[in-house]
Amino acid sequence: MNFLYAGQDQTECDREAIHLISAIQGFGALIAVNANWTITHRSANCSTVLGTGDAFEIGQPLDLNFTRNAMMALKAAFDQIVKEDSVERLFGLDLLGNGALFDCAIHPSGGKIIIEFEPHDTAAFQNHLAGVTPAIGGLSTAQSTDELCSMAAKVLRDLLGYDRVMIYRFRRDQSGEVIAEEKRDDLVSYLGLRYPKTDIPQQARRLFVRNRFRIIADTQAEAVPIEAAPDEQNAPLDLSMSVLRSLSPVHVQYMKNMGVRASLSIAIVRRSQLWGLISCHHDTPRTVPYSLRSIAEMLSHVFSMTLDRILIERTEKLRIRSQGLHDQMLRRLAEGISFVDDLEMFAGALGELIPHDGASVLIGEGYHSTGDCPDRDQFAALLPSLCSSPDSAVLAARSLSDHISEAAEFSDKVAGALILSISRSANDYLVLWRKPLTQTDYWAGNPAKAMIEGRDQLEPRTSFSAWAETVEGLSAEWSDDELMIANNLRATLMEIVLRMNDEVAIELKRAREQQDLLIAELNHRVRNILNLVRSLVSQSGKDAINIADFSENIDGRIAALAIAHDNITRQNWTPAPLHSLIESEIAAYVSSKKDRLTMVGDPVLIEPEAYTVLALVVHELVTNSVKYGSLCDDKGTIEVKVSLAINGDLLIDWIERGGPPVKPPTRQGFGTTIITRLIPHDLQGEAESDFKDSGLEAKFRVPARFIASQGEVDAPLNHQAAPEIGFKSKAKDGQVPEHVLLVEDNMIIAHDTEGSLREAGVKSVTLESTVGGALAAIEKREPDFAIVDFNLRTESSIKVAEELARRGVRFVLATGYSELGNEAEELGAEAIIRKPYGMDEIVRALKGELLGERAG
Repeated sequence: MNFLYAGQDQTECDREAIHLISAIQGFGALIAVNANWTITHRSANCSTVLGTGDAFEIGQPLDLNFTRNAMMALKAAFDQIVKEDSVERLFGLDLLGNGALFDCAIHPSGGKIIIEFEPHDTAAFQNHLAGVTPAIGGLSTAQSTDELCSMAAKVLRDLLGYDRVMIYRFRRDQSGEVIAEEKRDDLVSYLGLRYPKTDIPQQARRLFVRNRFRIIADTQAEAVPIEAAPDEQNAPLDLSMSVLRSLSPVHVQYMKNMGVRASLSIAIVRRSQLWGLISCHHDTPRTVPYSLRSIAEMLSHVFSMTLDRILIERTEKLRIRSQGLHDQMLRRLAEGISFVDDLEMFAGALGELIPHDGASVLIGEGYHSTGDCPDRDQFAALLPSLCSSPDSAVLAARSLSDHISEAAEFSDKVAGALILSISRSANDYLVLWRKPLTQTDYWAGNPAKAMIEGRDQLEPRTSFSAWAETVEGLSAEWSDDELMIANNLRATLMEIVLRMNDEVAIELKRAREQQDLLIAELNHRVRNILNLVRSLVSQSGKDAINIADFSENIDGRIAALAIAHDNITRQNWTPAPLHSLIESEIAAYVSSKKDRLTMVGDPVLIEPEAYTVLALVVHELVTNSVKYGSLCDDKGTIEVKVSLAINGDLLIDWIERGGPPVKPPTRQGFGTTIITRLIPHDLQGEAESDFKDSGLEAKFRVPARFIASQGEVDAPLNHQAAPEIGFKSKAKDGQVPEHVLLVEDNMIIAHDTEGSLREAGVKSVTLESTVGGALAAIEKREPDFAIVDFNLRTESSIKVAEELARRGVRFVLATGYSELGNEAEELGAEAIIRKPYGMDEIVRALKGELLGERAG
């Protein structure tokens, strides 16, 4: 029996099958197909939305209506779905081959594949994307729940343009409270008002956890029926994950009663539970473009993550304070003082964490109390009911007499109770008591009239004016944080009771302390890396000239972190070699150019806490060298000298020679900041840089505490140049080919690469994900160039490479593995590009500048 989570009565609204409504909203259209992609259902407005005549006949294969490219895109998107309740989205898809673009959503449902589509807003799409970064940056900086909710309401109203945006938080009794609001100035405020749990029925809450986004474009618009094949008419489609799902008549009436014509709702889910709701209202019809809705949904995930971070930090602070109380109790126990004998002191210390008006302790036959409490006989009358409850739970109630009738005898003195069973026998208890209070809640309308009797069904109320309700006989609510502390306290008290009888509790304490230490260390490391990535995103954006520059900057820096993380986790977070870090960063630029890099000195191992710092510094040094220094042409060299000072500090000299004349930077960019300030700030070391005409010279000192081992070996790096691969490039004076074949089985990578190819000037791109499809595409139209993923799920691309080589078509092989070498040469590839590869590798490959290289 846990008083806080009693069962909920089911109303008629709770039982309404809102996911089986055989209709959609008319701002889009829907088609359902079976496993063979044959049409089984369609919305009546398909032809209207797509601008076609009579088409999309039920029973027809879908590919008779959509183009081959559209079908490939839809199938590829569907293949990406690996989790239940996942929905894949495609923006700006030409379904009919006539240039008309649509935004599509595709997901599985009950053995069917549901495809929804609506017109694509090309003009607004880029504007929507431009607002993402500042919105994310703003939300992620919030330091409190109130600040986060207020910020989210403003950001979403500015982004979406609704008349009103509210943030609801659900209470334990499932009623909702408006805790933040942004609105049109002439509207009445709903801030601070509560809504009864029946306003959002149980099945709607469950559905919000699965499908967190719900748009209603116009409550007065006619629903569009879904037509089905004859053998499907008795089994309505499950539209749980649908974008366009039509409306419940009860909900439509509810919105009309509120004066709301259009709405958008986004669930706030924390730990798979519905924490709250972002609700947007508009008094005229409003359809937000799918791309903008998707951005809003992404912001809701940022909101949820930030909320989780805020609540975790708050809980962690309370946990630390709770741990202090735990330690204090154990110290006093070690001194021979029982918490029962010192109950008043204990209750006073506990009151700073869990406010209460009295405390009772029953251990064995001994009853002790302090403050406002029932007497011994009154407490004894509660025991039969308490002993029948689960001993693993903390029991909490605002009115104990509602659950245990014997508590009515003293309910005028104390009403609320937090009950902790503190022994395995469930006969020992600690109870914290709270006095009854007179409280006033303000509701949006009378909660007792949340639903009224209609002519043939329940109907929603018509009044939402502020309504005050005075509540007596209930204590203040026990918060989630207080329950968490109570659970931790219960564990402590059980340990103490056990130690009073058995010294086995010593081992339990050690185990718990070890667990706390491990969790704290894990939390520390995860928070640090998340904060570091967030800062890299923020600072890289400030230096970026455009989106491409920003993407290149942040991609390289996060890749450097990934390389460092791989090196230090390879041996369970132990020290890693410095030379591996430098080799990993610079290999892409010296792999085919012997003697460009020399590393001399003592091989050392770097402690994990310093390794990621050095990774970022080395990455920026290499990047600057490639852009402006000795690696930007064919002549320059880099020498890295590693030595140990007398006191054990690590000394690193970075010397560039042979490149173009170097000039000091005219401004302090983020990359320069990393080189000159990161080691001094994070490691309390030293960093100097000298931009000489002959090349950059930098010196770094890393304190000895970050150095794990050392030696006296003179060990220059040994970079082997890759052999010349295949035939000579047939690229014409560095020109970009007109038609490119891209063979890639990952849709996201393929989509990104296709975009890069078009950005590079390629006029036509054919995308295939299988060997058979690629061979057919080559037969249909021979490409001028090809990028071929060597491993395609269950097959390799050897046959594709052989066919391209036979025809004399230039191509490169893409791979995430390291085993390709002579095989690539024998197949006739110009080069190997390593995943993840970027725009630079793609452009160089197109122009024939990667001959014989392993790039990426």
